[in-house]
Amino acid sequence: MKVAVVDIKGKETGRKADLSDAVFAIEPNNHAVYLDVKQYLANQRQGTHKSKERAEIAGSTRKIKKQKGTGTARAGSIKSGVFKGGGRMFGPRPRNYSFKLNKGLKRLARRSALTMKANDNAITIVEDFNLDAPKTKDFVNVLKALGLENKKSLIVLGESNNNVYLSSRNLKTTKVVTSSELSTYSIINANNVVFLEGSLEGVESNLSK
Repeated sequence: MKVAVVDIKGKETGRKADLSDAVFAIEPNNHAVYLDVKQYLANQRQGTHKSKERAEIAGSTRKIKKQKGTGTARAGSIKSGVFKGGGRMFGPRPRNYSFKLNKGLKRLARRSALTMKANDNAITIVEDFNLDAPKTKDFVNVLKALGLENKKSLIVLGESNNNVYLSSRNLKTTKVVTSSELSTYSIINANNVVFLEGSLEGVESNLSK
């Protein structure tokens, strides 16, 4: 698959990038994408939620009424969850939500996500660039030229670039990652994926194993 390479002003350079069919033109596996996104979101959960149960509530432990003859249900403690101020029944406890996925499945999920974006013509290839200083205004001008100013966009760098990263950090709709940090969730969550020309080799190398 060949995609035109543009510069940071959005103009075609006359060159075309050859995208690997093994990464950008496979038969998408929706279930693999689902599992990888599910794992990513599960890993974001802190799992520190906790509510007090009856054993942790401060209160009297005396039997509040006699066992029989009241015409109502028996009750042994004011700390029971059926009473106001009692402990919560079956409340949340701290837990770890993470689960394991095989590396091969995760690579399949990322290839499937990239194929979906390629099929939707939502992939842009930009020649490598750098910013002289970390300025959000300069980065926004690049997004405007590419037609991505108000769209959710994922920018994929070949290697870490502090000026580009810092320039994008205040923009809620834009995320900057390196080719090794690419995740299925970030691909699916973006309206458009922008690859710097130098990142393609790393992406294809990581995902075609």
